[in-house]
Amino acid sequence: MSVFTALLGPLSTVIDRVLPDREARDRAKLELLKLEGTQAAEGIRAQLSAIIAEAQSPDPWTSRARPSFLYVMYVMLLWALPMGLLAAFRPDAAQDIAAGMNAYLQGIPEPLYALFGTGYLGYTAARQWGKVKGVE
Repeated sequence: MSVFTALLGPLSTVIDRVLPDREARDRAKLELLKLEGTQAAEGIRAQLSAIIAEAQSPDPWTSRARPSFLYVMYVMLLWALPMGLLAAFRPDAAQDIAAGMNAYLQGIPEPLYALFGTGYLGYTAARQWGKVKGVE
């Protein structure tokens, strides 16, 4: 089973949810099936194999880059718990901290958010592909 074949199911599900018109959905799925044997599919396979090779690298900086970045994002999300407790006892301090964090997050350039999304999805796809192949 190729990487592209493994992704056909999830991509079909996304198409079903995004395209309300049945005829448009069928055309999109047909194009997706046609894509499987084309050069574009080979490009997708090459990209995913590069992600997998990077994840399996013996260099800890390379192989742990994506998971480490995700852990940072998880910590940022979990920060809401102590902030909620702080807000219960010192609402003014919690408000000031939240305003500072909002100002900081709004200062991050949009391409970095796109990079995070790409990294997250790439990591997830590589993990799924590894599980399908029986590597992980």
